[in-house]
Amino acid sequence: MSERPAPRLRQADRQQIIPAMPLEDLLDTDHQARLVWDFCRGLDLAPLYDRIRSRVGGPGHPAIDPSICTALWLYATLEGVGSARAIAWLCENHNAFRWLAGGVSVNHHTLSDFRVAHLEFLDALLTHSVAVLREQDLVDLNRVAIDGMRVRACAGAASFRTKATLEEHLIEAKDQVARLKEEMDDDPSANSRRQAAARERAARERQQRLDAALGRMPELEAKKKPDEKDKARASSTDPEATVMKMPDGGYRPAYNFEFASATDGLVILAVSVITTGSDMGLICPMLDQIEGRTTVRPSEALADGGYAQHQDIQQAQAQGTTVYVPVPKPKDPERDRHEPMPKDSETIAAWRKRMKTDEAKEIYKERAATAECVNAQARNRGLLRLLVRGAQKVKAVALWHAIAHNMRRWFSLRGGLVTAG
Repeated sequence: MSERPAPRLRQADRQQIIPAMPLEDLLDTDHQARLVWDFCRGLDLAPLYDRIRSRVGGPGHPAIDPSICTALWLYATLEGVGSARAIAWLCENHNAFRWLAGGVSVNHHTLSDFRVAHLEFLDALLTHSVAVLREQDLVDLNRVAIDGMRVRACAGAASFRTKATLEEHLIEAKDQVARLKEEMDDDPSANSRRQAAARERAARERQQRLDAALGRMPELEAKKKPDEKDKARASSTDPEATVMKMPDGGYRPAYNFEFASATDGLVILAVSVITTGSDMGLICPMLDQIEGRTTVRPSEALADGGYAQHQDIQQAQAQGTTVYVPVPKPKDPERDRHEPMPKDSETIAAWRKRMKTDEAKEIYKERAATAECVNAQARNRGLLRLLVRGAQKVKAVALWHAIAHNMRRWFSLRGGLVTAG
C-alpha cells in the first residue's frame, strides 16, 4: 500500500526580502510572536494536515500551513484581537502578524473557518498544554477554583421572538427559499445563478436558525410559570443564546463560560460553555472533565455561592473532593447559616461547619486570587462580546482563550523561550 502524498502547503518564508529589510528582521529575538511560533512548531498538527485534500503531485491549490493559522489565532488571542478580518488586515500592516504569516497571504474567510472548524483538535490541545505543564512540575492539581463568566452573545435583544412570531417568520423563510430555487432553475446565466445561489443559501440558513429557535421553545417555556409560557422568547439569529443577568445588573443575550483553574500556577484545566445563567450543579462536571484530561481528581474545589447545590457538594465529597463554597444566607436573619439543619446529610452538615472555620476561610481566599484573575485576563484579551454564533463555535472560542492562557502561563513559569517537545 503506497504512502499518502504529503499535503501541498503554502509555508512561511521569513528569508524573503520586504521593502527595506528581510522579513526575519522585523522582530526582536525575544518577541512574544517568536515564542508563540516556537510553541506551535512543537505541536502535533497531524490531525490538521490529514484534513488537507490538496496533495503533492495532485490537483488543488496549496493550503495555508495549519501551523500559521494556529500561531495567528493564539497570538491574536493574547493581543485581544478576536476578529478574523482584523487579523487579515494586521497580517499586511503589523510587523508581528506579518512575521507569523511569513509572507503567506491569508484572508478572513480562511481564518474564520479555521477558528471554529477543529473543536476536537482544540480540546486535545488544551489537554496537551496541561500535560506538559504537569510533566515539568509547573502546576499542582490538588486545589482548583471554578468560576463562570457571562459573555455577550452575537445576537441583539430585538432578535428574541415569541413562538407565534417565529412560526410566521419560518413560513416566510420557506417561501423565500422555494422562490429562490425557482429563480436559479429559470435563469441560465452563470452570474445570475451564482447570485441567486448566494441568496438561496442565506435564506436557507435563516430557515435553519428559525427551526432551531422553535426547537428550543419547549426548554424556554418550561422555565416560565404556567400562565406565562406564551412570553418565552428565543433568538432568531443565535437560537442557543440566552438572556442572562450580566455583571452590571442588566439583562442581555449571553453564554456562560465556565473555567476550572489550578490555584497553583493559574493554569486552566477545564472549559465548558453552557446556555443557562446558573452555575448550580456544575462542580462535579468540571471535576469530571479535569479527571478525564489528567487522570487526577483534585482533592479540593473552591467556588462562589452560585455553586452551592447540596447534591453537587455531596457527590463531589463522595468522589474524594472537599468543596469550599460559602453557605447561602438563610431567610431567617437570626439563624446561624453554619449550624446544621434537621434534614442535612452528614456531608452537608460537615460542609456548613467547615466553612465557619478559620482554616476554610483562609483556603477560600485563593478562589478570588485564582478564578477572578483568570477571568480578568480573559476579559483583557477581548472576551467581552462574541463574534460567532452557536454553542459549538462559542466553545471553540473558549478553548482558544484557554490554550492561549496556558501557553502564556507556560512562558511565564519557564521564564523564556521554550518549545513544546
